[in-house]
Amino acid sequence: MRLSTYNIEWFEALFDARNGQRLDDGPSGRHGVSRGAQAEAIADVLRAVDADGIVIIEAPNTGRRQSTVRALESFAAWAELRTRDAVMGFSNDTQQEIAFLFDSTVMTAEHAPISSPRAPRFDGTFEIDLDIDSRADLVRFSKPPMELLVTPWQAAPFRLIGAHLKSKAPHGARSPEEARALSIANRRKQLAQAIWLRGRVEDHLAAGDSLVLMGDLNDGPGLDEYEALFGRSSVEIVMGAELFDPQARQLLRPNVQGLPTTARFYNHQDKRYFQALLDYAMISPDLCAHHPRWRIWHPFEDAECYGNSLLRQALLAASDHFPVSLELDLPPLDVQPPPQAPLT
Repeated sequence: MRLSTYNIEWFEALFDARNGQRLDDGPSGRHGVSRGAQAEAIADVLRAVDADGIVIIEAPNTGRRQSTVRALESFAAWAELRTRDAVMGFSNDTQQEIAFLFDSTVMTAEHAPISSPRAPRFDGTFEIDLDIDSRADLVRFSKPPMELLVTPWQAAPFRLIGAHLKSKAPHGARSPEEARALSIANRRKQLAQAIWLRGRVEDHLAAGDSLVLMGDLNDGPGLDEYEALFGRSSVEIVMGAELFDPQARQLLRPNVQGLPTTARFYNHQDKRYFQALLDYAMISPDLCAHHPRWRIWHPFEDAECYGNSLLRQALLAASDHFPVSLELDLPPLDVQPPPQAPLT
């Protein structure tokens, strides 16, 4: 089975108020890329990755008339993807939803949120003392993580969490001092979200569940100067000692050269690109026994992506993040898959 996580920058901009696709020459959310060009690039990338299930970060919006599920399923049909079915968790107010596209001939997927004393439902509130003043602060997710129960037709079910933690960037700051204060406040909120998410990880580990946690954690060990104020990154908190992602573990090793990256951003002030490792695919210890293989579809770091000029250009046009895929050799069950419906 191949799973993937992909942050598609402002996917929402490719759809109108009634979920219709906007495949024209108008500007997309990608600087210098039209809506039609971004849509074609996204389709090319998703077909190349060819995952059985894809966690979409920054999925199309759900609102009064808009529907993330309808928009994604319409896009999948237009792009001729085999992942034609979509499911999502709790909607949010940011126009950047979290959803899952999947191949229904391979698996079923349902939104299955849970709650526990250490980690309430992700659409609720979490009490934690953020500033060590002996008073509980109430934390909410701006983008509540998606909790799915995934049931492969020929393997045991597993839990999948799709997450997009709060950005630490000081958007809106008007001075260096304001940027510093905002960066620290944002990191504090992000760490609180990571602790909340870690609580759910511990719930699943204690229950003996197989777990895959994928998404954009907007953080990584050593990523910025403020990490030293708090001791650990959000990635380290969520991952703990049990979950495994080879890229994340590599960051924890001192003085490692040639670190992997999953995102590429343009700094308008310096007029240069900078890269970061923000997207992860973590698995529970039991899944490590099923020959996991990870791949970052980076157009300049993955030799096959670089060597395929069409895919390389599609990856650059589709998003400022690149897909991360995970393959698992799940042991089969004695169950026959349903007959595949003909494509129309």
